[in-house]
Amino acid sequence: MTVIVNPAGPPAAASPETTRATLRRNFWRGVWRVLRRKPSRMAGVVIVALFALMGVAGPLLYPAQLPRDDNALYAPPSLAHPFGTDFEGTDVLALVITGARYVLLTGLATAVITVALGTVIGLIAGFHRGRWDTVLMRLTDMNLAIPGLPLLLVLSTVWKFESPLEMGLVLGVLGWGGIARAVRSQTLSLRERGFIEAARGLGLPTRHIVGRELLPSMAPYIAMNMLIAVTGAVYAQVGLFFLGVLPFESNNWGVMLNLAVFNGGALTTPAALPYLMAPLIAILLLTLGIVLIVDAMDEIFNPRLREE
Repeated sequence: MTVIVNPAGPPAAASPETTRATLRRNFWRGVWRVLRRKPSRMAGVVIVALFALMGVAGPLLYPAQLPRDDNALYAPPSLAHPFGTDFEGTDVLALVITGARYVLLTGLATAVITVALGTVIGLIAGFHRGRWDTVLMRLTDMNLAIPGLPLLLVLSTVWKFESPLEMGLVLGVLGWGGIARAVRSQTLSLRERGFIEAARGLGLPTRHIVGRELLPSMAPYIAMNMLIAVTGAVYAQVGLFFLGVLPFESNNWGVMLNLAVFNGGALTTPAALPYLMAPLIAILLLTLGIVLIVDAMDEIFNPRLREE
């Protein structure tokens, strides 16, 4: 038998930086493969990117006070006004674009606060169990039992909600209970897995086990909940403005819906119908984009779906 000896010696082990870079490249290649597999998922990414661009750059395209045309009240859709005009002769498309920033910022702030509070409380309760679990879950039950709409009615008498961050803060503080419950259940399941037991056996500190072992395993679940929380926040704030619960201190899609229905009579007269449909189409498209991205994320982070 002939033995071949490599004169250069055994191959050198890859450095941690090289290994991490390879993992990152493989991950993004997998993401690209999943997106290409279904064009609808790519469409979802494009839709959400367009709305993000609308929220960031949209208000910069128009003056702070949108121009009005007293001779074109409730004008029908045309090349100059693709969605017509409102009761003041203002272009409805401009209102949708400039109103997107408040809606998107509120949705993002709500999702971040909701997911951060829910994840921290659910992780601590599920990992430590015992007294921590009891106290935190009773706190979660209290959060779930808070009547959101009556509380917002009371708050709206003293709080104008001029900033989307203020609105997001209130909705986020009121809405973390469901995610805390779900994260606790996931944590209770994961803490009995072998890799967590091995980490405990090695004597690793709790901070390392939760931050390096438990949290990365739950990251896909948390990311998907964050996207879903954005849609919930959009529905909540638009619904509150539509009902007139909150004062109209800023332009957003909920205010447009309220004015179209209660001032313009969009449900009884066709003249104001484009004014009503424009924000509804925007909400529908945004929700569709997020749902398509969640579908892609489900396959990216679920090995069983990838194998199929």
